[in-house]
Amino acid sequence: MRKKPIHPECSPIPAGPYTPAVTGNGFVFLSGQTPEKQGTDEIIEGDIKVQTRQVFENIQGILAASGCTMDNVVKVNAYLVDMNDFGGFNEIYSQFFSKPYPARTTVKCDVAGDCLLEVDVIALLPDND
Repeated sequence: MRKKPIHPECSPIPAGPYTPAVTGNGFVFLSGQTPEKQGTDEIIEGDIKVQTRQVFENIQGILAASGCTMDNVVKVNAYLVDMNDFGGFNEIYSQFFSKPYPARTTVKCDVAGDCLLEVDVIALLPDND
């Protein structure tokens, strides 16, 4: 297995020693994405819907750089600061995914900075689906 880092210009600037995504063994593994403007390290202001949309736009950009779309996603891990935001998160989430939906875990936890959520995904590379 060879792993290949994915560093698209459109992704937020990593705040630490990690890679936005890594491919290996037919999969793309994305690091947790927070609601930062693409190409910056600036968290956008807004409610859960605004921040969720930004997170999934960031994920789309990173997936595109690896040759994938949201249809290639097989697993989503969502981390919400407040579970009362679950409905708003789901509303935006459903605009980015269609049936059959990816497997998903959603948990309540602390997230860095003023972020209301963080999301990571695993996707199949196109030649493996």
